[in-house]
Formats: sequence, C-alpha cells, structure tokens
Amino acid sequence: MTQIPKDPVILLSYMNTQLRDFYPTLEDCCQSLGILETDIIHTLKAIDYHYNKEKNQFI
Repeated sequence: MTQIPKDPVILLSYMNTQLRDFYPTLEDCCQSLGILETDIIHTLKAIDYHYNKEKNQFI
C-alpha cells in the first residue's frame, strides 16, 4: 500500500499529478497504488473537488 498525503489539498495535487503523468483512469491509479477509490473521492469531495473522467483529473 502506498502512503498518500492526508491533507486534502496536498492529496488533490498528488492525485492529479499521478493521473496526469502515470494513469489513464482513476480506477487504474487506485488499483496500482493499493488505495480505495471511494476514499479518495470522499476526501476530495469534502473540499469540493470531483473526478472528471473526460479530463482524468479532479476539478
């Protein structure tokens, strides 16, 4: 399991960088990193960011 940032704003930057540089989808990213997609979505939703499949980023 990969250690991911706990702070939601830093997590946002981390996830968008991972998605941009390494993974074609959020599902692929989470599977590869060994993290739950629902946890990421829930954490970033708390700061009003939502995953956009077309852009493959949280906006």
